[in-house]
Amino acid sequence: MILAAGRGERMRPVTDRVPKPLIKAAGRPLIEHLIERLVRAGFTDLVVNVSHLADLVEQGLGDGSQYGVRIAYSREEQALETGGGIAYALPLLGQGPFVVVNSDIYCDFDFARLVSAATTLDASRARAHLVLVDNPPHHPGGDFSLSQGGLAGDGPGRLTFSGIGVYLPELFAAVRRGSKCQLAALLRPAMARGAVTGEHHRGLWMDIGTPQRLSELERVLASKPGG
Repeated sequence: MILAAGRGERMRPVTDRVPKPLIKAAGRPLIEHLIERLVRAGFTDLVVNVSHLADLVEQGLGDGSQYGVRIAYSREEQALETGGGIAYALPLLGQGPFVVVNSDIYCDFDFARLVSAATTLDASRARAHLVLVDNPPHHPGGDFSLSQGGLAGDGPGRLTFSGIGVYLPELFAAVRRGSKCQLAALLRPAMARGAVTGEHHRGLWMDIGTPQRLSELERVLASKPGG
């Protein structure tokens, strides 16, 4: 699942007319860079949630055939936040573990790693597996603490959640479909039960949340032919 429903307030006024996932870096939409990496890792069935300027996202991506994938859309009348958006899309995601990725990140993470993480989730009492990264300058305090493969809401050496995770549907069972819910509200109780695992990605990762970070990504892509 690719999360693409947000308004992108910090990118306004551009996002008043262009949905954030379709903002271009090196001449290509942010979400296209992401889809390409997912395809390389073997993911071909995608669910994309949409809300703000939903028609433009759907028109831009189509059925996914131009990228070698199949796209189903989960359309939200109003953005339901991350937890609520995932819960709303569950009928499209199936009964097993699934990967969720923010549409506004750029990284060199190997998404194929998540296949084994999903298998491990399915065979354990864990309900989620998160990819963490070093804390960027705009988020120095981090989000979660990683120790021996387990995550905690508090602790030393906090790292930042990358927006990449694997989840089981059971994590969202208590969310009323169509209601707003923050993902952290579901993850923190699960962490307290020892039901969330994680890993630390030390490579390239960027959150394209502001025009300044978009410009930085442009510089990175200009120095790396082929993106």
